[in-house]
Amino acid sequence: MDVLDLPALRRRRSRRQAIVAVVLIAIVLGASVVAISLGASGITPARVFATLAGFGDRGDEFVVFRLRLPRIVTAIVAGFAFGLAGSLFQSVLSNPLASPDILGVSAGASFAAVFVLLVAGGSGFAVSAGAFVGAFVIAALMWVLAWRGGLVGYRFVLIGVGLGYVVTAALGWMITRADVREVSQALVWMVGGVGGASWSDIGIAAGIVLVSSVAIIALGRRLPVLALGDDAARGLGVRGAVSRGALLLAAVALVAAATALAGPIAFVALISAPIARALLRDGGAALLPSALIGSVLVVVADLVGQHVLADSVPVGIVTGVIGAPYLLWLIATSNRKGADG
Repeated sequence: MDVLDLPALRRRRSRRQAIVAVVLIAIVLGASVVAISLGASGITPARVFATLAGFGDRGDEFVVFRLRLPRIVTAIVAGFAFGLAGSLFQSVLSNPLASPDILGVSAGASFAAVFVLLVAGGSGFAVSAGAFVGAFVIAALMWVLAWRGGLVGYRFVLIGVGLGYVVTAALGWMITRADVREVSQALVWMVGGVGGASWSDIGIAAGIVLVSSVAIIALGRRLPVLALGDDAARGLGVRGAVSRGALLLAAVALVAAATALAGPIAFVALISAPIARALLRDGGAALLPSALIGSVLVVVADLVGQHVLADSVPVGIVTGVIGAPYLLWLIATSNRKGADG
C-alpha cells in the first residue's frame, strides 16, 4: 500500500501555484504593453519600454503616462481587488454565487456614489467616500439580517440578492429623476469603466487594496478550518464568527476600493475564483490566482472594448457579456443537496 507523501504533495502544489501565478502575471504585462501600444498615436513596444524606463521623448511620455498607463493600472488594481474579494466571499460563505456584485455590495457602493454625485452635488473624493460607505452599509445590513446565533451562508446570500435588487431599483429611479446633463457622469457607476481615474485616485485605491491584502494573508490560513464548519473550527481553537467577519470585512474593503476607482465592473468577482480553482486543481481557495485572474479579465476586456469592438465599449459591458452565460450555466447546473450549495 502506497504511503501518501505529504511533503512531495505540498511541493507539487506550491510549484503549480507558482507557475500559474507567473503565467498570469506575464499575461497581464503582455496585454498591458499591447494596450499601451495601440491607439490613435501608435507606439511600438520598444518605444513603450524605453518610455517606461525614462528614455522616451516628450510625446511618448505624454501618451504613456498621462493617457494610457493610468487606464491600465486602474484595470489591474480594480481587477485584482474584485477577483480577490470574489474568492473570499465564495470561500467564506461556501457558495459559488456569493459574489459582491450578486449580493449587492457593489450596487450599494454605486448607489451611494451616485447619490453623492447627483443629489448632494459632491465630486472627487466625496464620491469615492460615498462608495465606501454604501458598500459597508449593505454588508452590515446583510450581516445583521442573516445572523441567527451565527452566520448562515444561504441566508446571507439570499438577503444579499434581495438587497441588491432593492438598491439597483433605487439607483435606476435616481438616474431617471436626474438632469440629463448629469446622468452621463453617473453612467460609470452603473456599468463600470477604467478611463477616468487619476494617479491620486489609483494611489489611494492601491493602498487600500494593499492593506486589505496583508490582512487577508494574516487571516487566510483560517480558511481551511472555516470550511469544516463553525463547530469543528471552535474545536480547533478558531472563532468562526469572528474569523468570517474579519475576512468578509477585508473583502468588502476590496470591493469598495475597486468600485470607487472603476465602478461596479460586472462578474469579475464571480468568475475569477472558479477559473483559478480550475487551474490549480487542489481544492483550495486560490486567493492569489483569483486576484490575478481578475486583473487579466479587466485588462483584456478593456483591450477588447477599446480596440476590437466599435465605439469604445465600457469594460463593464464586455465583462457582462462574458460573465452572464457563466452565471446562467452555474444556476442551471448547481446542485440542490444543501442550502449552501
